[in-house]
Amino acid sequence: MPVAAQVLRHAASRPGRLALAGPSGELSYGALARRAERLAAALAPLPAGAATPLAVIRATDPVDQLTAVLAVDLLGGTPLLCDPAREAPPEIPAALTVDAVPARLPDAAFTGRPARPGDLAWACLSSGSTGRPRAVVRTRGSWTGSFEPFSELTGITADDVVLVPGPLISSLYGFAAVHALAAGATALVPGRWSPGALAGQLARATAVHLVPHRLPELLAARPAASPLRVAAVGGAALAEGLRERAGIRVVSYYGATELSFVAADADGTGLRPFPGVEIDVRVKPGRDLGTVWARSPWLAEGYAAGASGPLLRDGDGWMSVGDLAEPYRPGESLRLRGRGDGAIQTGGATVVPEDVEEVLRAVPGVGDIVVIGSPHPDLGSVVTAIVEAAGAPPPRSALEAVARGGLDLAQRPRRWYAVQELPRTATGKPARALVAARLADGDPALRRLS
Repeated sequence: MPVAAQVLRHAASRPGRLALAGPSGELSYGALARRAERLAAALAPLPAGAATPLAVIRATDPVDQLTAVLAVDLLGGTPLLCDPAREAPPEIPAALTVDAVPARLPDAAFTGRPARPGDLAWACLSSGSTGRPRAVVRTRGSWTGSFEPFSELTGITADDVVLVPGPLISSLYGFAAVHALAAGATALVPGRWSPGALAGQLARATAVHLVPHRLPELLAARPAASPLRVAAVGGAALAEGLRERAGIRVVSYYGATELSFVAADADGTGLRPFPGVEIDVRVKPGRDLGTVWARSPWLAEGYAAGASGPLLRDGDGWMSVGDLAEPYRPGESLRLRGRGDGAIQTGGATVVPEDVEEVLRAVPGVGDIVVIGSPHPDLGSVVTAIVEAAGAPPPRSALEAVARGGLDLAQRPRRWYAVQELPRTATGKPARALVAARLADGDPALRRLS
């Protein structure tokens, strides 16, 4: 993670400034820098010979995770945060594994080697909502160069306290914590979403960086005296009207682990290219939607160990992960329509699941929803909706009434299910492939609505 140099500078200029606050304690910038330098000395040297010296970090505490990230960065390695409850995918070549940060470290300090923009300095597991996790590798410059424009968009500075309310193994939350450290701000890193702790966290936080489906609950938990002033929201589209109801500034953005930032909406007028990004929506003849391609300094280098994935390249520096959008011209807003690999072919029509989900989320009682295609002998697939409802799900009649009012005939679900809680990826997105697999396996937790 390319922030060790910034942390050392903050430690020299503001050593007493609080850097991290997590479940097991807090560290000032001075203490964080010393701990990272000592851990680096204990880990040194990295095994030689690896083209990409990946260091798998499986520590459980988020403060320890970030300490290890900084230590590996000082060593010139490429940190990869992994879920400590799971083994890292065996095809990912690890030069080093850090399972924990010792409570006591030697007094020796490793201050690091000169950092170069082209260093491979960050990796993150990504599988989107489908597929086997793979490690996306990035250069130092592709991260550090995006910090300044992101700070300008959000207004986050060294004086902020940034709440990062999710697991750092996700690229979104990992970036949020690292950006806060690079800026010299305080990062609140609970390591997981905890509704009961939100009020206390929001009594301190001036900024928050999170996924869209968490924002309503966070806003509802905000105490009256909260200093919160800005929310950075990345991932799926915001629910209609949420920005206006928030009472704080909301900056939303679109990107992907492989592409980093692509477009941002700082004022509610629509997604515009993130600074330094060119966007091209390539529409095939006879199609209404096209594939989003991006070209920028923020793009990833690719997947570790030559793994395959959705990342596409052309010969002119453009990349895509298959996301769909309406035709786009420079100066217009980017109108996203979902992931191309999730499109449902039903009776000759193509249905974009996100279009259906956006309409049905408005039904009272729907916490979230996933729309997939279920096999059908004549139609190929039928649109199937799985509703997340903590209590009693809304009646099917209410769901169908909203579907009739807001969806074309081909888009309307033919099968309806309810579940108390949808499975999610590390970034908080519904795990669409896992939902489909559970449905195919006849999981009794998915209840058919009749």
